[in-house]
Amino acid sequence: MDFNSDPIIKVKDAGIFQGLDAILHDVNFSIDKNEFVFLIGRTGSGKSSLLKTLYADLPLKMGEAEIVGFNLNKIKNKEVPFLRRKLGIVFQDFQLFPDRSVAENIFFVMKATGWKDKTKMKNRMAEVLMQVNLGDAATKMPHQLSGGEQQRVVIARALINEPAILLADEPTGNLDPDVADGVFKLFQDINQQGTAILMATHNHDLLRKYPYRVLKCEKGLLLDSKTADISINTSY
Repeated sequence: MDFNSDPIIKVKDAGIFQGLDAILHDVNFSIDKNEFVFLIGRTGSGKSSLLKTLYADLPLKMGEAEIVGFNLNKIKNKEVPFLRRKLGIVFQDFQLFPDRSVAENIFFVMKATGWKDKTKMKNRMAEVLMQVNLGDAATKMPHQLSGGEQQRVVIARALINEPAILLADEPTGNLDPDVADGVFKLFQDINQQGTAILMATHNHDLLRKYPYRVLKCEKGLLLDSKTADISINTSY
């Protein structure tokens, strides 16, 4: 791998840890701007730990890594919010505040990432809700939305700061197949508009239907379909 090139993510000879336990060894990969990449593997194989390391929720203890211009070897706690302004993070379990409206959920993230002008905040919120086809949902509470709509709110929230890449951890895992397909197509639209996507998934149908590049966590290693023949049919 050319570590002097300019992809959006660069990882070289990294170890991915949970506490003192090494989950993945000798991790080497890069992701280019505008690329769409699946991340697969059995439960406990390291997918979530890898994503958490990329958004600095877990420390990088071994090797080198850079994401959206931030060196994860040297990043300080006070710099983490600035890193996350340039990322979008989408979780499987939504993580919406149940006692706040859609608008309030989005405003919370905006305030946490440095937005202050209320007019600009309202305008940007309206833009991202339109982008995810929820233009009339600002005043609704999470419990008034379907699972698919809640996930679209999470995606809207992740798009607030026009991130260079979205890191998505099983974003369709809790959704019915038809709803999941619609959410996935939204990710495709976002990708086609210039945002890179790294999506962890167990959905074999997506993997078979869309021939994107695949990274697979397996037996402590990260395999890359660019350089290895990866099976997507193994149960995990």
